[in-house]
Amino acid sequence: MAHDHTHVQDFFTARAADWDSRFPDDGPSYAAAVNSLALGPGDAVLDAGCGTGRALPALRAAVEPRGTVLGVDLTAAMLESAVRAGRDRSGALLLADVARLPLQSQSLDAVFAAGLSSHLSHPGTDLAELARVVRPGVQLALFHPIGRAALATRHGRRVTDDDLRAEHNLRPLLKRSGWRLDAYTDEDDRFLALAVRSL
Repeated sequence: MAHDHTHVQDFFTARAADWDSRFPDDGPSYAAAVNSLALGPGDAVLDAGCGTGRALPALRAAVEPRGTVLGVDLTAAMLESAVRAGRDRSGALLLADVARLPLQSQSLDAVFAAGLSSHLSHPGTDLAELARVVRPGVQLALFHPIGRAALATRHGRRVTDDDLRAEHNLRPLLKRSGWRLDAYTDEDDRFLALAVRSL
């Protein structure tokens, strides 16, 4: 486990400083993905693997001033970039592992996760931990501002059937972890899987 985490931290620490400048046009797509969650004023929402916090302003707008926005990431350099960008004004930032969240069970109204599914060390366990901290019947949004095929092309690879995010893999994985896949979109400019916490 420690080895996995070191790899993820090294990957993102090396990229944290210029992350936003490399992907400057994602703001509107993040906001649209946040809007797919049924968030309302006063809700509590977690951005799991929040990185530089690009979703935090949209999450704050959705839950309004009296809501709670938490951004959790494993990489300190990413959170430092979020603070430099002023995004800590939109939510509380926590240095923590998604697999062991310092949160009470059933304390949240939604979870937003951008790009997280590519970096989970133990996807089933990690998704079950996200299920633990939300109330039954609330939503999880797994988002990426680029679809599976376009992302594979960017990395010089082909999409394979064993990709975790393929619908036929993601649906049973979510089900085992306490979620029901509700909607699935995989287009060139957006990947969005919406799941509901099983009752």
